[in-house]
Amino acid sequence: MATAAQWLEGARPRTLPAATAPVLAGTGAAAVVDGFVWWRALLALVVGLALQVGVNYANDYSDGVRGTDADRVGPLRLVGSGSARPGAVKRAALASFAVAAIAGLVLAAVSSWWLLLVGAAAIVGAWFYTGGSRPYGYRGLGEVSVFVFFGLVATVGTTYVQAEQVTLASVLAGVGCGSFACAILVANNLRDVETDGAAGKRTLAVLLGDARTRVMYAGLVAVPFGCVVLVGIGHPPALVALVAAALVVTPLRTVRGGARGRDLIVVLRNTGLTLLAYGALLGAGLALSG
Repeated sequence: MATAAQWLEGARPRTLPAATAPVLAGTGAAAVVDGFVWWRALLALVVGLALQVGVNYANDYSDGVRGTDADRVGPLRLVGSGSARPGAVKRAALASFAVAAIAGLVLAAVSSWWLLLVGAAAIVGAWFYTGGSRPYGYRGLGEVSVFVFFGLVATVGTTYVQAEQVTLASVLAGVGCGSFACAILVANNLRDVETDGAAGKRTLAVLLGDARTRVMYAGLVAVPFGCVVLVGIGHPPALVALVAAALVVTPLRTVRGGARGRDLIVVLRNTGLTLLAYGALLGAGLALSG
């Protein structure tokens, strides 16, 4: 039986900023048009966090039963390490998705029922990232899914369930958050590029190779600040989010400096913290401009 600490580590808390930052930024975009509703923002946060934890457990389960995690250099995987039974991890993933579905159902009921389709697509995408017979995460498409669901959908969706409209600021914020979320995944896959390749997991990092993956990381962490400049044209207080650029210098140097394996674990943490600061600052700046 896995301990509580192991279950917590298996949930991969370093990835949770990818679920939190879009809600903060999207809520700021809702405040710009006087649409802020605190309890809807809170429910959106529950949806995001539950989906993130769910996909982490789902990946743990699917990669574990395939044997992909047999020689892993990253954080603990419950199934791959033998700390928990596959069935228990699968149930944890499904329970997390259920929490997300219930919170999403409430939001759909008070805004638009078509959001149920978006929520269903998010859960299906989360499961088949590494699950099923043809997981798309093994075909270099993981970053596309992350950008769509943890960038555009999460940010624009948060704005929509509060203000019931899609705004340019929310879309640009979604692009920024999505790019940062992709950077977290790229750093994760760069760390595992050798073991993933050997296990037949064809992530984008495996397909691009080491050098080009490092260049891609640099581009992904630069895009969000270009989005801030564009948002700042109409909402100058949002430019405060440029302060977060100082936080990305260290992880960028680590990646560009050629760090490998376990030395890249700290990059995941620092990129996540940068994303969290970015979302919080951008959301606050947008709210102040409203």
